[in-house]
Amino acid sequence: MSPETERTLTAGAVLLAYVAFCGLVAWRRARRRRLAALPDSAGDRAPVLVAYASQTGFAEELARRSAEALIAGGVPARIAPLEALDADTLAVAGRAVFIVSTTGEGDPPDHAARFVRRVMGHKAALGDLDYGLLALGDSGYARYCAFGRQLDAWLQTQGATPIFDRVEVDDADGGALRHWQYHLGKIAGVSEVPDWAPPRFAEWRLVERRELNPGSPGGAAFHLALEPMEGSAEWQAGDIAEIGPRNAIEALARFPPYFAEALADRMLPEDPAELEGLTPEQAHERQKPLPHREYSIASLAGDGRLELVVRQARHPDGRLGIGSGWLTEFAPMGSPIALRLRSNRGFHAPEEDRPMILIGNGTGIAGLRAHLKARAAAGRRRNWLIFGERTRAQDFLYREEIELWQAEGVLTRLDLAFSRDQPARLYVQDRLREAAGALREWIAEGAAIYVCGSLEGMATGVHAALAEALGHEALEALAEEGRYRRDVY
Repeated sequence: MSPETERTLTAGAVLLAYVAFCGLVAWRRARRRRLAALPDSAGDRAPVLVAYASQTGFAEELARRSAEALIAGGVPARIAPLEALDADTLAVAGRAVFIVSTTGEGDPPDHAARFVRRVMGHKAALGDLDYGLLALGDSGYARYCAFGRQLDAWLQTQGATPIFDRVEVDDADGGALRHWQYHLGKIAGVSEVPDWAPPRFAEWRLVERRELNPGSPGGAAFHLALEPMEGSAEWQAGDIAEIGPRNAIEALARFPPYFAEALADRMLPEDPAELEGLTPEQAHERQKPLPHREYSIASLAGDGRLELVVRQARHPDGRLGIGSGWLTEFAPMGSPIALRLRSNRGFHAPEEDRPMILIGNGTGIAGLRAHLKARAAAGRRRNWLIFGERTRAQDFLYREEIELWQAEGVLTRLDLAFSRDQPARLYVQDRLREAAGALREWIAEGAAIYVCGSLEGMATGVHAALAEALGHEALEALAEEGRYRRDVY
């Protein structure tokens, strides 16, 4: 074959490949437009799969709302956690929407780890799947929305077609959530979708505040108690309290200058003249919302009040953080606190009476304390607490309660790790390794493992120690069964 002929054939092959590629792109674009434009009916279409991966319950809540929005538009929908799906299920789903969060430094939620390894770790034939994806994240972390992006890339690599571009939500941003609702409306074939109502914060009264660890080498930790200003409230052990620092303009005068300035930057318009002539109520409406903070609840509804453990956060120059500073120092006793209760089903106790191993450090004692209170009230006494902090003398949080539970038999076993009380650092994961034999016995007897506290250091170290003692596959199986649960931050 002459060089000229070879060049001609090569050019022809390239041209054909290019034409085929352009045709594929045009077909997929047309398919996306057609899917977005055509209404659906409940009678002749398979349900839209609404899949979620949630660490603290927010993604699961949005999945429920998304399904309700589709159903309200006449489109059947079914909800499933990500770990309940496999490649075959996705291949025949037809249409799906995914709502997934990212935890830690770019990791999938705990319950999704099995899906990542067993499904995303392999190829899948998803050419018939059309999907939308909502990625939840926090831009304060380096790997923002990393799991959502990873899932999106994998789906497209396996041949799935995105109905619209991935929607990313930074710290529950309302604008991004409304954009997601718009796309749900297009799937449902409706032009108008009512905005999801913003979370409703009730007024609670701060009734107690005391420092739990005076003299600690670490940050000051406070026990706080709040009562609802109207009616009563219900929650379970494992649930979360969302709190916004009080943002009344008249309160600025009580704060030190740096704190008032930080609040004003978030609360006030750029031109103060915009507030002139407004009533206090109108001025309040003009304020920009402050960021919400989430805290594990340390008490039960039956206690009659909601209790929290809040550690003061400080900037490198010593200034207090806005959220913890307001709660632990500047909010007057009796003052109203804006608070919303949020169910965190991923950290609820098992329904059956099985042993519990509760592991945590620092302010993570809050979530563990609520579970121990519930266990004591229910007469479930097979409990093992592994808790760590800096020093026994200053940082043994709720020491009297814990020792009483031990004396009464609510705690079958108690292991403590105070890192600064000996020359070599000692942490809860070290206690776990020392007790690996007992750990395996408890798991064999059906125990569930609950971890609450800091993600960096403690939770990762505990996970590694558990995997060493039980094996990675066994630990994944426990997570899938709901016997390994975490509330870490």
